[in-house]
Amino acid sequence: MSRYAFVQACTEPWPVQVLCRVLGVSCAGYYQWRSRPQPTPAPWQVAAPAAFTRHARRYGTRRLRAELRAVGRYALRSWLHRHGLRALSTRPQRPRTTVAAPATVVAENQLLGQPAPTAPNQVWVGDITYLPLLGGR
Repeated sequence: MSRYAFVQACTEPWPVQVLCRVLGVSCAGYYQWRSRPQPTPAPWQVAAPAAFTRHARRYGTRRLRAELRAVGRYALRSWLHRHGLRALSTRPQRPRTTVAAPATVVAENQLLGQPAPTAPNQVWVGDITYLPLLGGR
């Protein structure tokens, strides 16, 4: 909410001069803002919230822009941010560490046939499920 909109909303209990002084805006600026015609939204601004909710808040700027076709991606991003709309992620944002192929060889558990350790530092185990490689795979 802008300062001028706040002044307009609170003029019932307090005078405009007091509100403008407290908020640090000029009274003339407030009256000039009030006399300006309200901008009419562009057609894509009317269609964007409908498309966003129609797709269950899952569409981001790329897919919404492809559907609307009348707006740039960054203008759409700014508009969504200004209205507090954010697309929900459909997949977890974590690195994939396992290969889901059924033919993948699984290492045997080498500790199954061994006797239980009786003191510290007799058996060491490690987990190497995620090691970043030079090639990125």
